[in-house]
Amino acid sequence: MGAEPTAVDAALRALRHRDLSTRELEERLRAKGFDEAERNDAVATLERTGLLDDVRFAESRARSLAARGAGDRAVRHALALAGVPGDVVEQALEALEPEHERATAIVSRRGTGPKTARYLRAKGFSEDVVAGVVAASSGDELG
Repeated sequence: MGAEPTAVDAALRALRHRDLSTRELEERLRAKGFDEAERNDAVATLERTGLLDDVRFAESRARSLAARGAGDRAVRHALALAGVPGDVVEQALEALEPEHERATAIVSRRGTGPKTARYLRAKGFSEDVVAGVVAASSGDELG
């Protein structure tokens, strides 16, 4: 029989298919039974080699969510759930096309009206952005 897999081996397998946040990786290693010292060593090794990077993870995840029509609130929530620090979340949001422009593109595809406004709200766009782009596209104020 071979040696037991190390925390680094388990972490590399977890990262094989997609980036993970540091917290997500730590949770996976914890679930596999690695103690805190092993988890910390694995995380430090992978951060040092550049294989684990919360900034890269956050920017990639934010771009992916925005490309699927998510507003800033939804992106912020998803990154917070992944354990990304607040300053890194804000940095990832700043790298995106402005929320207003993303919402305007959706309105141009879907049209104006209450159904589109509900859709934008459900996708995590702010009330101000929703009101602004739907009203501007329809030529009147939402009340």
